Amino acid sequence: MSFHALVVSHARRARMTALCAAMSWSALCARPAVAQEVWRLDQTASLGGHPVKVLGAPKVIDTAIGKAIAFNGVDDALFVPVHPLAGAPTWTWEMIFRPDPDGNPAQRIFHLQSVDAATGADIANERMLFEIRIVAGADGKPAQWCLDSFATAGGQSRTLLNCEKLHPFGPWYRVTAVYDGKMLHNYVGDELQGEGELNLAPERPGRASMGTRIDLRDFYKGAIYEARFTRRALPVSDFLKLPQAK
Repeated sequence: MSFHALVVSHARRARMTALCAAMSWSALCARPAVAQEVWRLDQTASLGGHPVKVLGAPKVIDTAIGKAIAFNGVDDALFVPVHPLAGAPTWTWEMIFRPDPDGNPAQRIFHLQSVDAATGADIANERMLFEIRIVAGADGKPAQWCLDSFATAGGQSRTLLNCEKLHPFGPWYRVTAVYDGKMLHNYVGDELQGEGELNLAPERPGRASMGTRIDLRDFYKGAIYEARFTRRALPVSDFLKLPQAK
């Protein structure tokens, strides 16, 4: 490398360092994307190697399958300065969680949000969400929950909400959203809950929230054990397995 090229290289690196210091959510500061990333929720200092901002007092709890983080459904949340599926044309998003029966009827559990690198503002209509709805039981039966998954980018969106498929409170569940480039599918365990056509552009880098929608609405009451993000569409046979009780 010539002396001139070396000077230019150092100057560019200095500008990048300064820019990263000023713009904490910028894609320019993000680590290179990995094919698969796991966030194990057994502490609140970091997730997947990313720093965490804590809102309220989410608690690390001991459970039959191991440590998890419990959210109170009022003001507990975690924020991570990365969108782990940004840039992926196809993807699989999985979460192991256990909702509580006394949460609000509509809850946003996990939100992936794209951010404008120039302004640091959230990009409208470029996000992914895991949500649940609680459905009251009839004739004295206990309430149950149903899965709501949502993805939007590039003016296209798809909501998958099927409350004809209800699930009891108490057990741990793995929920999954899969985008294969043409269709969005969602699952509870290995059972398909819904699917629909979707032409979704890859989302831009951004941030994530757990325990609430990213704008602090519809808080989640329950626990989260783990999340996994894969930059391709996985078959059901390759989905995360629920850990066994210890």
